Amino acid sequence: MARRHADLGAIAWRAMLTYGLEPAFSPAAEAEIAVLGGPATTADAAIADLRQLLWFSIDNDDSRDLDQLTMAEALAGGVVRLRVAIADVDALVARGSAVDAHARHNTTSVYTAARIFPMLPERLSTDLTSLNADADRLAIVSDMDVDPAGAIVRADVSRAVVRNHAKLAYDSVAAWLEAGAALPAAAARVPGLDAQLRLHDGVAQTLKRVRHEHGALDLETIEPKVVMQNGEVVELRQVQKNRAREIIEDVMIAANGVTARFLADRGLPSLRRVIRSPKRWDRIVELARGLGTELPKTPDAVALEAFLVERRRADPLRFPDLSLSIVKMMGAGEYVAEAAGTESAGHFGLAVRDYVHSTAPNRRYPDLVTQRLLKAAIAGTTAPYDMPALQEIATHCTTQENAADKVERQVRKSAAALLLSTRLGDRFDAIVTGASPKGTWARALNPPVEGRIVHGFEGLDVGDRVHVKLVAVDVDRGFIDFVH
Repeated sequence: MARRHADLGAIAWRAMLTYGLEPAFSPAAEAEIAVLGGPATTADAAIADLRQLLWFSIDNDDSRDLDQLTMAEALAGGVVRLRVAIADVDALVARGSAVDAHARHNTTSVYTAARIFPMLPERLSTDLTSLNADADRLAIVSDMDVDPAGAIVRADVSRAVVRNHAKLAYDSVAAWLEAGAALPAAAARVPGLDAQLRLHDGVAQTLKRVRHEHGALDLETIEPKVVMQNGEVVELRQVQKNRAREIIEDVMIAANGVTARFLADRGLPSLRRVIRSPKRWDRIVELARGLGTELPKTPDAVALEAFLVERRRADPLRFPDLSLSIVKMMGAGEYVAEAAGTESAGHFGLAVRDYVHSTAPNRRYPDLVTQRLLKAAIAGTTAPYDMPALQEIATHCTTQENAADKVERQVRKSAAALLLSTRLGDRFDAIVTGASPKGTWARALNPPVEGRIVHGFEGLDVGDRVHVKLVAVDVDRGFIDFVH
């Protein structure tokens, strides 16, 4: 069993190197961390003390690098004042330091089943710059007033000291919100936090509804989480959307929009996250026509979202594969540098015009860059990056994000092959997910793994329900072979 974990860890390490990512920190970076005495503090009277507010976090059960806290306040007329606190990572990661150089090279944390390759040393990301429970931390705070119709009618960004009063997890909060389970113990210990959660849930659902009315796409792809116990892959578990995840998703989307507009209003450039209007819209139109829906000839997010909603209702089993096809035809997200006053390409999938990544500086380098820009905007000083430097960072971050995705995908495939390595000869119900001259592919329904049909694929097409037999696996390469 231990050998299995070691094999998967070695695969992950090799994949990092193969795709140009650094799996380990340099001695210089380790030395910088070793001399840190504790979390950043401040005597600056201009930095507000907001520790008394009912801040809380919601993340995965096993998350230790906490980037965000939120709290909300009901105002007159049904308006909700929503605050989002983001860990001030820049306070301990100086631009140009050895730690910053590692973060700038990899640009993101890489999460695999065998091991995590954090963008920042764990003493920072899980301790000194993490918004841990019952700890005082410096933060960048976005606060916004959301009216009953879901419009942000006032917004600002400032610096503050905050304190996390409850570290919560998605699944237990969702069980309380959706199924009447007990309030999570960490929330029950804090008077008033149950009302906070319900206020957040209400405003998040309003923000979500408005985005979808404008064409935000409700997609669902299958990327199962690998579950390991005692060094052995024991399960592939599909992560399900729930109301707690939607709270964080919709609140962070709103905060990212506030950040983008704050920088633009003060004349500073920004590092935007964009998904352009789909260049392969004609293929999306063709795909929809084959399913009985006629989409407009030019890209129309509202019409595409209506089509997706109908297909999810009509054929939930095949919807993840339809979603994946749409994602591929839309094209990948990318980072671009934009000067203030420039019309943004926007984010087609989220149906928002102004969008940056700012809410995860422990895990993503663009968020750390944005944090430095925000500090300059708050202080009224010049931008720490000029446009050529910002565009170079944008291009590099896009490249390295794609590399990190490939590492995570490789390890997921290898883990799936490892899980099935003792089941040669077993049969599975499956659905055909790809059929072309390059090969025919099928996704087993349980466990949700994809493999190539190497025999008996003649006449099969995407969407067909099939019974397949497992005939071979290759853990190192992540190959799974079926016959029909």
